[in-house]
Amino acid sequence: MDLQLADKTALVTGSSLGIGFAIARSLAAEGATVYLNSKRQDKLDEAMAKISTELPQAKLKGVAADLGTAAGVAALVAKLPAVDILINNVGIFEPKSFQDISDEDWMRFFEVNVMSGVRLSRAYLPAMKKKNWGRIMFISSESGVQIPREMIHYGMTKTAQISVARGLAEDCVGTNITVNSVLPGPTSSDGVADFVDNMAAHSGKSKADIEKDFFETVRPSSLIKRFATTEEVAALVTYLSSPLASATTGSAMRVDGGVVRAIV
Repeated sequence: MDLQLADKTALVTGSSLGIGFAIARSLAAEGATVYLNSKRQDKLDEAMAKISTELPQAKLKGVAADLGTAAGVAALVAKLPAVDILINNVGIFEPKSFQDISDEDWMRFFEVNVMSGVRLSRAYLPAMKKKNWGRIMFISSESGVQIPREMIHYGMTKTAQISVARGLAEDCVGTNITVNSVLPGPTSSDGVADFVDNMAAHSGKSKADIEKDFFETVRPSSLIKRFATTEEVAALVTYLSSPLASATTGSAMRVDGGVVRAIV
């Protein structure tokens, strides 16, 4: 299927690893010009080189910037003043009991996970409206619907992203701009893979047993009983980025393996 992305320019924030990297690679494979982003130039260079090796015809550019600050967002926008597709993927997470989450932690998570997307959307939306075409996505999480007790501050930011996405979709009523949030469930990103490897090393169990235990005790509502791949998440994001998804807006699209027990 031709997703009609060859003439589109996309920015994927936090795309040197994990879900963001898979989204950048998937959009590049569809012919879009893709701007990758990371705080670190070396990680950005590594990610771009990896995609270029796999996809020699990929049209890639990179912008190193810390999007957890207003200054970092401003610096990125100065280098890239307009995009057709904005994927607000950058984010942080950290298991921590509620009583140990400081004011600084709450603000840091909100700045990185929520305000990065708010600031970028505010910067890029006017040109999208003038052109009357655009795609904005917030990579949220099933944790925005089922708040995890072990990282309430993270869950709060994921809920906020869903709210911002819906509000922006309402703001774009009657246009050819769509705004959606995507809610991955447990996904085998780099951080999760490292976590499973460490658990296996310290427990003496196999990685397969660690994964089985996780879905029996931590996420028992999963229907697929495994971690999704980053490519599975990226496939949904890439479709939603395309002109073919023009009737999907204001939605919270789950790619969670059925973890959320809801029919809508």
